[in-house]
Amino acid sequence: METLWCSRSSTSQENPNMWLGGAMEALKAIAFVCDIITYPVYLFLQRPWEKKSLSSKKKAEIISKDNKSVTIRSISGPQENHIRLIRDGVDTMEKVLRYVVTRFSDQRCLGTRQILAEEDEKQPNGRIFKKYVMGDYEWRSFNQVNDEAEAFGKGLRSLGQEPRHNVVIFAETRAEWMIAAQACFKQNIPVVTIYATLGEEAIAHGINETEVNIVITTHDLLPKFRNILKLTPRVSTLIYMEDQLTSTDTTNFKQGIEIVPFKQIVKRGSESGSRYEGSPPTPKDTAIIMYTSGSTGTPKGVVLTHDNMISTLKAFSDAVHIEPNDVFLGYLPLAHVFELLSESVCLLCGVAIGYSTPLTMIDTSSKIKRGTKGDASVLHPTALTAVPLILDRIYKGVHEKVSRASPFKRALFAFAFEYKRKWAKRGFRCPLIDKVVFGQTKKLLGGRVRLILSGGAPLSPDTHELIKVCLCEKVIQGYGLTETTSCATVMHCKFYPTWEKHISYICNNSKKWVIISVNDMGNINSNGL
Repeated sequence: METLWCSRSSTSQENPNMWLGGAMEALKAIAFVCDIITYPVYLFLQRPWEKKSLSSKKKAEIISKDNKSVTIRSISGPQENHIRLIRDGVDTMEKVLRYVVTRFSDQRCLGTRQILAEEDEKQPNGRIFKKYVMGDYEWRSFNQVNDEAEAFGKGLRSLGQEPRHNVVIFAETRAEWMIAAQACFKQNIPVVTIYATLGEEAIAHGINETEVNIVITTHDLLPKFRNILKLTPRVSTLIYMEDQLTSTDTTNFKQGIEIVPFKQIVKRGSESGSRYEGSPPTPKDTAIIMYTSGSTGTPKGVVLTHDNMISTLKAFSDAVHIEPNDVFLGYLPLAHVFELLSESVCLLCGVAIGYSTPLTMIDTSSKIKRGTKGDASVLHPTALTAVPLILDRIYKGVHEKVSRASPFKRALFAFAFEYKRKWAKRGFRCPLIDKVVFGQTKKLLGGRVRLILSGGAPLSPDTHELIKVCLCEKVIQGYGLTETTSCATVMHCKFYPTWEKHISYICNNSKKWVIISVNDMGNINSNGL
């Protein structure tokens, strides 16, 4: 009897696996039949040979090389926006805004999500967390951004700020950050950017080294200056970007410091008339002094001219295909050269930028109240920038979710993943698999993302492949430095295999040359020629 019970127990445990195996084999058989029937249709509609031809086409050539370095030149021609910039003489960031206003005037430009309330939410463990109830995005048009930037620039001048004298922006990513930067470009005021995550001594170092009198910050970061002002004797004025819900406490600061809301500076500039007309920069004037993250010591200020930034805008325009109805999700620090230049390209191409934060980006973000949608679900972006840390978290989250699913769902996911990867390598898309299996994953970022630009560090091949299969078909990696104004090399937008197999080069400066060298540690170094 004991032997018979053991036998029945073993059979009952094996039955689920047997049925699962049978179900998956049946699914594979159905898929095989469907492939045979639909192959001619997909072949005609998707024309995969064109994609493979463009992918394998030569995109760069080696000019010279030795044991430690190789010099490479892109052979890709300039694209429409690159040609427009040259044809119309757009050679400074101030001219970029003027140029886009004439082209896109009343179209959506910068969007800010409205915070309706902050409420207590009880967690399963009994703790109470503060959560946001969020509304829709409110948009500024290109005309409105230009008018506000012009007024803010005049407002800065009314405070005594002179052209070619530095101003610090120490703030989180938001629409007012970009408007403040554009205002400074109009008045030929170099913008000093400092990471919001730096410590007080590093912040004071950047402020003192650039000899600024005015610092632009936010409601949340303003309290830091109660201590920082003791270390920065030149600072006389703090301008803060207001919070949507909470009034700002401006008491207990160093005596003699003027603390002014962002909107009041805009109002002062609007009322100044023609007294402070713009002082347009030249291409060789300093546009940005960008302080690094300080990961290897004291942050260093990198001086970037308008010419440097325009060169990268041209290169980005050549490297990335922009569509007329694209919507960009802005959330990485604008104090990072990668995000600043990416958003500047969006402005150049008339792409609407909706701002977000890691705390409110998706439906499950830490500040989103249950029942309220995250920013991506409301904005429905088509493009965004990312760093490997964020994409690795998505990779981990997908795997954890799959591992908690039923055996059938895990097997279905594995089948769909391999099925799509197989056909993608042949140049085909799999719309049915995308909708049935990967639809929920795509909804994580609003369901419309078609382009992810990854920079800051190498992206692992596994993460790159999973993101391409499950979330977004086009994941483009680039390499660059603050010193190279963000980019040196980038994967070609028509290249389909992942980074592990091949790298195609498009260079960042106007001459389209770059030196890539690999040091003893395997790190890549680049110097533009």
